[in-house]
Amino acid sequence: MQVIPVLDLLDGHAVRAIRGDRANYRPIQSTLCATSEPVAVARALTAATAAPALYVADLGAIMARDAAFLTLTALGTGLNRAPFEIWLDAGFADFPSMLAHLSRIGHIGDTATRIVPVFGSESLRSLDALREAEAAGYAPILSLDHRGRQLIAAPEIAHALRSPESWPSRVIVMTLDQVGADAGPDLDTFSQIHAQAGQRMTIGAGGIRHRDDLDAAARSGAHAWLVASALHDGRLGTATTKTAAAKSAA
Repeated sequence: MQVIPVLDLLDGHAVRAIRGDRANYRPIQSTLCATSEPVAVARALTAATAAPALYVADLGAIMARDAAFLTLTALGTGLNRAPFEIWLDAGFADFPSMLAHLSRIGHIGDTATRIVPVFGSESLRSLDALREAEAAGYAPILSLDHRGRQLIAAPEIAHALRSPESWPSRVIVMTLDQVGADAGPDLDTFSQIHAQAGQRMTIGAGGIRHRDDLDAAARSGAHAWLVASALHDGRLGTATTKTAAAKSAA
């Protein structure tokens, strides 16, 4: 199973996410680096995991505040290696808003780093966005966002989002209650969605505390898991592209 590191951006800093309480996020304090400067943190995370991707949450954009356009451009340049993807969740409501956001990131298209849009169910307002992004070659990822084990989605699309027919080839199962909470992953919710996903890549998010949690996540069928706090706190040791969890899942 692959560990995918997470970078949460807010007000020019990499911040520590706790239970989705974004108003109270503070600049990260990490064993991996001595700063909360986003590019430095991103480099430390990707070095610690050897991951082929970095999940980036532009919290300013998600909260309808100042989006991190300059920081995202710097990340694309600072992590310029191929193949590499930045999975970007910036609160995209539909395909036009996604295009407008990406167009302002600057010259990232000239680097080896590829931006992949993540459409979070909490922000999404049109299922056409997934189809349109896929048709345009963006290979979008859908994040099914949960709180209290309930899907967070606009009423007009919530029913359709529960059907795998609307899902792209990669799906994140995000449980905001577990993020940074030191409470373990929500494997029940993940397993329910994984069972419906067929051949799609399923990625868990939230709750990983230590290697035992990674082992359990791998046994649940996860192809990858988004991790932040456990990496910053040094609780996973030296993470690699194929964790010990992969062996326990075999």
